[in-house]
Amino acid sequence: MLGRMCGRYASTLPAAAIARLFHVTGTLPERAPSWNIAPSQAAPVVRRHPTTGARHLDLLRWGFLPHWTPDARAARRPINARAETVATAPMWRDAFARRRCLVPADAFYEWRAADGLGPPGKQPYAIARADGTPMALGGLWDGWRGPDGEIVRSFAIVVTAANATMAPIHDRMPVILEAPDWPLWLGETGGDAAALLRPAAEGALRVWPVSHAVNTPRNNGPALLAPVGPGG
Repeated sequence: MLGRMCGRYASTLPAAAIARLFHVTGTLPERAPSWNIAPSQAAPVVRRHPTTGARHLDLLRWGFLPHWTPDARAARRPINARAETVATAPMWRDAFARRRCLVPADAFYEWRAADGLGPPGKQPYAIARADGTPMALGGLWDGWRGPDGEIVRSFAIVVTAANATMAPIHDRMPVILEAPDWPLWLGETGGDAAALLRPAAEGALRVWPVSHAVNTPRNNGPALLAPVGPGG
């Protein structure tokens, strides 16, 4: 088993562009683009509002905090949920049944152990859709209310087995949902959401090496997605 996955991604579309793409309504959050979203940071998430049923775009914290958590300070806050157990594991099953969401992303990053090329360590890669359109990663969200009334809304990204494109880099990949599947994933239509927990189709993604600068969360900017030679 390799390290955790997925642990960093880019989401740079303005809120208005995300709203058009995902057909969301309501007030849009103010946000700056990020080429290096890291765990514990706030990121845009498309979810079905639990009261109105409309699609909303909100900033949620990356790191899942279930509503039943007794002490948020001691909580583990996982960033990924394994597709094989989301329907049954106590951590995920309630959110999988009722609070699925879409996580807009331009690309995500993964690290492959260096094969004797360049400096020691792991080579980071960026992974994006081959057609250049934004990705919709499958996510789960929840809202935790503290004793003082504070509400923390958070999310995790669902990961599944890698497809052939991803396999040389990592054995897992995020669930990437196609537009026709968004209504089912969000719970707007009936059906078996578990059937969507599959690797991306072969040929759907492109992969390229990027700078080790992405290793540090404080580094941000378009240059993080620029291709480099292995070990660069």
